[in-house]
Amino acid sequence: MESSTSSHSAGTTVDECQNMIQRSLQSPMVRFLREHLGKAGCAVGDNFIKAVNCEERAAGGYIRGEGIVVCSNNIEMQDEVDQVLIHELIHAFDDCRAANLEWTNCAHHACSEIRAGHLSGDCHYKRELLRGFLKIRGHEQECIRRRVTKSLAQNPDCSGAAAAKESMEAVWDVCYNDTQPFDRAP
Repeated sequence: MESSTSSHSAGTTVDECQNMIQRSLQSPMVRFLREHLGKAGCAVGDNFIKAVNCEERAAGGYIRGEGIVVCSNNIEMQDEVDQVLIHELIHAFDDCRAANLEWTNCAHHACSEIRAGHLSGDCHYKRELLRGFLKIRGHEQECIRRRVTKSLAQNPDCSGAAAAKESMEAVWDVCYNDTQPFDRAP
């Protein structure tokens, strides 16, 4: 499961989270990504995105062949649901358009995480400020690198921080500059 870590602990009920998912489905960015998944040949049905209680400390994840889960017990606000869906829909788009994407391959996983971090707004300076990271220049790429490294560390096929960093650096330029399905980074 590719995860987006949340810093909150109270969470919501599965029903409350499901209602937030329904609101997110109306947001322009989520609608755009769902539309482009369909154009890429991977239509997203109503049961593709589900609210669940998660054991791990994650806000959500994309699971190949199953869809997207949003961890209701680790989510408190609508904005968090919006961010999880955008991030995970980018993973779903990558999985759809790349016939040979292997989540067990650290470089493939790193590439999708780089793209999701860059294109979802996960590393917008306001979000970083709320996480306690204050840096004016270069904050976005530093944030993406930090979050990619953290995600790869959870992948049992990426042995150690050095391998994860090496995989990320090997694909950084190509993946950071790949803005599909957008014309440019939002």
